[in-house]
Amino acid sequence: MLKKILLAVLVALPMMVSAQTVKIGLVDANAVMASLPAYTEATTKLETIAKKYEEESRKLQAELQRLYEEYQAMGQDALPAIRERKEQDIVACQQKIESFNMKAREDLNRQQEAEMSPIMASVQNAIQSVGKEGGYAIIQDLAAVYFYGAPAEDITAAVKAKLGVK
Repeated sequence: MLKKILLAVLVALPMMVSAQTVKIGLVDANAVMASLPAYTEATTKLETIAKKYEEESRKLQAELQRLYEEYQAMGQDALPAIRERKEQDIVACQQKIESFNMKAREDLNRQQEAEMSPIMASVQNAIQSVGKEGGYAIIQDLAAVYFYGAPAEDITAAVKAKLGVK
């Protein structure tokens, strides 16, 4: 029995010692991204595109509102063929708005992917580089951490330095 306990301690001892030497790094990836000039430029470009789409969508909504007001102003004495044409115009305008909004969202998502992917890749590469150079076993994003104790180290500044930003 004593041999089994001694064997278990001898097997567990190296695991306990190695568990104490694990380096854990924490990084605020959002802060790193926000500090990059390329991120600011990309965000500005995307905001400009989004504003243009919003402006066009407002114009289409105003057109729909105008058509609806014309339809309401016709009154009950309008001829059925004219009334039906106005209803078709309203439905067509609604469909045009839905189609436009869907295409605008898709395009904005594509543009965002195209603008942000290279930036996120460079941040990811910098995090991996700092992790390898610092001998970290694990690097966790601060956005997903609710608590960390003394063994974890914030490496955000090192990642920013690797990317050449303050």
